[in-house]
Amino acid sequence: MLPYDYLNRWTANQLDAVVVRIDYRLAPQYPFPAALEDCVLVIKYFLQDTILKKYGVDPTRICISGDSSGGTLATAATQLVCCVDEDVWLFGPGAVTLRPLLLLYYEYGPFLSRETAMKLACLYVTEDTAQPQAMKRNEHMPKGSRHLFNFVNWSDFLPEKYKKNYVYTEPTLGKLNVFYPALVDSRLSPLLVNDSQLQSLPLTYILTCEHDFLRDDGLIYITRLRNVGVQVTHDHLEEGIHGAISLITEPYNLHVGLTIRDKYISWLEKNL
Repeated sequence: MLPYDYLNRWTANQLDAVVVRIDYRLAPQYPFPAALEDCVLVIKYFLQDTILKKYGVDPTRICISGDSSGGTLATAATQLVCCVDEDVWLFGPGAVTLRPLLLLYYEYGPFLSRETAMKLACLYVTEDTAQPQAMKRNEHMPKGSRHLFNFVNWSDFLPEKYKKNYVYTEPTLGKLNVFYPALVDSRLSPLLVNDSQLQSLPLTYILTCEHDFLRDDGLIYITRLRNVGVQVTHDHLEEGIHGAISLITEPYNLHVGLTIRDKYISWLEKNL
């Protein structure tokens, strides 16, 4: 995608850095965990001493980043492969949670509505058309997944100003006739990992946008990281929308997208 290619080139030029973009396999042709496996494979390959030396990369100055679905992959991949002394940039993590929605406020948000997000998330697991409908009713989780709800009420992790009038609704388990193991896999849902796994994560940067279906997932992840002692820098743009970073090239030159770019570069300059 041209805007991300532009962002990668801009990052490389501004920081005199080596930037690697992963062309991972896409669902539904290649469902979970294909994309994540591709990311982990490339990261581990790049982190080899011989490869780092070949490209003149300092092994103590490495970050993993992503936006939207790439944010989910960056989050999950970091949890799987990063070391304590590495820097990591997590950009608007799109972590899939255990129920379809925390707040109904952004049901029809720009570029990414609740229904579209559900359909895309389900296609990552299965092409079964019953799955997104079950997710809308909060009936998509299988029996035996009760242990995964040890963090609920999830809204407890939200800052007070973002809780609004949300009331937690207990999910209905086992309504679907088909069981999809991915739904109970923390590699699919980075918010599901336990505190001991989160404690090992390095310095982290997260940027969230107000008008974004995925806003609350980012805010919850920030709270969980800080609760276990991870150093997190958080920028929140009240005028931000999902996908703003993809509108930074001609003919758009979206101001908020350029602001996101500049904040990202600034943090990297100070911390990488």
